[in-house]
This record gives sequence, C-alpha cells and structure tokens, in this order.
Amino acid sequence: MQIYNTLTRRKEAFTPIEPGRIRMYVCGMTVYDYCHLGHARVMVAFDVITRYLRHRGYDVNYVRNITDIDDKILRRAEENGESIASLTERMIAAMHEDESRLFVLRPDHEPRATGHIGEIIAMIETLIAKGYAYAADNGDVYYRVRRFEGYGKLNNRDLDEMRSGARVEVDEHKEDPLDFVLWKAAKPGEESWSSPWGEGRPGWHIECSAMSTCCLGETFDIHGGGPDLTFPHHENEIAQSEAATGKPYVNTWMHAGAVRVNQEKMSKSLGNFFTIREVLEHHDPEVVRYLLVASHYRSPINYAPESLAEARKSLERFYNALEGLEPVEGEVDGRFDERFVAAMDDDFNTPEALSVLFDLARELNRARKEAPGQAPALAAELRRLGGILGLLQQDPAAFLKGGADDLPLSEAEIQAKIDQRAAAKKAKDFATADGIRDELAALGIVLKDSREGTTWVFEKPDA
Repeated sequence: MQIYNTLTRRKEAFTPIEPGRIRMYVCGMTVYDYCHLGHARVMVAFDVITRYLRHRGYDVNYVRNITDIDDKILRRAEENGESIASLTERMIAAMHEDESRLFVLRPDHEPRATGHIGEIIAMIETLIAKGYAYAADNGDVYYRVRRFEGYGKLNNRDLDEMRSGARVEVDEHKEDPLDFVLWKAAKPGEESWSSPWGEGRPGWHIECSAMSTCCLGETFDIHGGGPDLTFPHHENEIAQSEAATGKPYVNTWMHAGAVRVNQEKMSKSLGNFFTIREVLEHHDPEVVRYLLVASHYRSPINYAPESLAEARKSLERFYNALEGLEPVEGEVDGRFDERFVAAMDDDFNTPEALSVLFDLARELNRARKEAPGQAPALAAELRRLGGILGLLQQDPAAFLKGGADDLPLSEAEIQAKIDQRAAAKKAKDFATADGIRDELAALGIVLKDSREGTTWVFEKPDA
C-alpha cells in the first residue's frame, strides 16, 4: 500500500508501527457553528480511508478531536446569549446528525479539549522545563519557534521566509514575533481553568498535541486534516510534540483537498458558503457523498449544479443495475476485487476504484440479459465494493424515485396513471397509453416496462 506523505512530498510504502494495527488522528471541528462543505470533505475522505483500511484487515483506532473551547466559541456564545456548554453541545449534536446523513461512521474516539486540560498543562510544563516555552508576565505562555530545529519541515519553509511573508500579530509579550501561544490568560468573565500561570485556557495548537499523544501514544501512524491546517496548525503540532517527547510525532501526514464552489474559493464574503444541512435540503445525501468520493481525496472538488447532476446520473447507473435483484453472495470474477484493491492501495485512488465499479455494473447488466443466474452474485459484489466507499447501500427503487417529498404527484396518483396506461394497452388503445407515458415523463417520472410489470423512477430536476 502506497500513501502520499505531506511531510516527504511523495508516495511511500505504508508500514504501520504495530503489525496489523493503525493509529490515526484527524483534526476535527471547532464547534461554534454548523459544519460546512469543507468539513464534509474531510469527514468523508477519512471515513473512506478508515473503511478501506479495515477492509484490508487492519485494526484501526480512529481518533477525531473536538475543539470545544476557543475564541470563536466564546464570541458566538456571547452573541447568542447562551452558555458555552449549551452552544457546543448543540453544535456537536448537529455535527453528528450531518455526518450520519452523509453515511459517515463515527470515529472510535472523539476527545474534547475541555476534557484534557490536565494533559495540556502537563505538556506545557514539559516544554517550559526543556526551554521550548516561556511564561510571559501577562499570564500567557508562548512556544519558542526558533528553539525547535525542524520548524517548517512539514511545509518546506524556512523561518526567515515565514517571518517576512507572515502577518505576524504584534505582541510586546513575545520574545519573537513568530512565537505562538500555548496558554491564554483569561479575561474577566471568560471560561477558565486553574494553571501554574494563573487562570486561563489552552491555545488551539497544544490541544491536538496533548489529545493525540494521550489517545494514540507519542508516535503514531497517520495524522490527517483539511488543506488549510498544514500551516501553522500542523507545523506547530510537530514542534510541540517532538520537543516534548524527543520522538518523531507522526509517520504519515495526510491532507484532503479543498472545496471550491463554481470554481471559486468557498467563503462567506463571496456569498458561496454552504453548510452541510443547507446542501442536503436540496440534494440526496448519497449524491453529495458521491461527489466527494469521486475525486481523489487530495484533489480539489468543485461544487456546482452540473457536478451534482453528474454525480446523480452516476449513482442512477449503479442503482438501475441493482434494481429488482436480490443480491446473493456467490462466486464472481475475482478481477474486479483485485482491480479495486489495486486502485485503493495506490493512495486511496477512489476515481479508479469507481471505474472498476462501473465495469462491474456493465457486467451485471450483461448478465441480467445473457446469464441471469450470475446476476445476484454480481449484484452482491457491487454492493460489497460500493459499501467500502460508503455507497450503494440504499434500496435501489427508493433511490431512483428520488424521495417522495419531491414528487410532483403522490405515489398513489402515479400508480393510478400506470394502471390507466396498462388498461389502455390491454384495449390496444396505444395512443392513450403513449400519452400517459409522455405526460408522466414531462413531470420527470420515467416509466420502465419489464416482464414483472411497470416501475418508475423520478429524474429530479437540478436545484
């Protein structure tokens, strides 16, 4: 298995630290608002990675943290006139609801920053004792960036480049403008915890260093996150963790690609910022998931009406192949499985894996006509391989109907039209029968005749 390592900037043969076991940490959400499409990208990417690693027989310990104390959380709670606990619990519940709708399995552990204050303080004390951190006279604690020899290695940047190109916040309490905060002194009325440096709360970067090492050990296999986290967040994690432990922090760094909307960066200022729940008001969750899976996890994704329409058409091809079949495990051509594994072993190449599924769907359609006895086993294989990507687990007829809430007619009214058409055909009144078919087709309801009778699918208009 080959995985692209952001740290080395190349694909590498992946060998876990412990044979058969993989320890993976992914930076999760800061829970002050609803999750957006960028969060969905990371959720789905590492869900697919976890599913596949388990399919390959690995015992995966997947940890994704929750940042539940942060400047943004403090501001939003104050704006809303609610407690921090009320805000964060509400947003965590919404996050779980969103990921469930996208068929994302829950991580094995979801440590919260507020549940690891003791470990955070202990790590800061270690960094101070080793000379990598210092307490300022304002109650803050800072990390000495220049003290860590390898700083910048994840992003391949040197300190002078960072110093000249960065927007460094002026802070008279820092020894060096590049230094970053580990512990923030509390302002009056803020949520805070006792520490050797006074009342305060942890900085963002130290949270992940403490939680990851607490849950997975001082060195673990994979660390993942979104594309915007390589600098400074992940760079700072490396500096903190390796300075504290004296050991390599992570063997393989993985980063998902960005989400663009109509080829533009997603941002609130451009008016193209979408939460997951806003998107799912208009689109089937599996269509959205397919769009996220269809691109390689490291590639950018373009969210646009035409890309969603293409995603739906692709899923319809699969579900049309599966419709009316009861999948039964049986002997099938092992080349599909071999090709699927080869694709996913190559840095989780989901576009190539999906091409294997399209070939399998074509073989299934051929078998339905030429070798019906083989079709149930091929359907089972298509379901099984699709399931590794978190796809193709719905009832085909239900998916193809597009959801009853969007239908221009009720299902009973559609069935009545089908019955009228059948009666017209029986009376050899083909003009009336064709008229009913055309009437329904104009509403997006497409009839499909077979020996077993007439079924229908709803071709949902683009939102």
